[in-house]
Amino acid sequence: VQLQASGGGLVQAGGSLRLSCAASGGIVSRNAMGWYRQAPGKQRELVAVITSGGNTNYADSVKGRFTISRDNAKNTVYLQMNSLKPEDTGVYYCNAVVSGLFSKGTQVTVSS
Repeated sequence: VQLQASGGGLVQAGGSLRLSCAASGGIVSRNAMGWYRQAPGKQRELVAVITSGGNTNYADSVKGRFTISRDNAKNTVYLQMNSLKPEDTGVYYCNAVVSGLFSKGTQVTVSS
């Protein structure tokens, strides 16, 4: 089973990006899936999670700006990030919650 995150990049403050996490083995439909990020010099933090039933939860710092979603047919989880701020800069990872599996990271850089 593998997770592959993509979609990072450089964007100006106020802009948007959509991250994708493609999974093998059909784990997206069976697992709670999450997105984490790690800013330079900081610990990795949970940004958003979506349960197998579709319930979502967000870190306070991204509520109202980020949306996590899933496409079970495509075995893919998304993170739509709007109104990006410089403090959103970091390496973003997707995670299969139960297994603890993490993807390699994708860099998001928000310039002021």
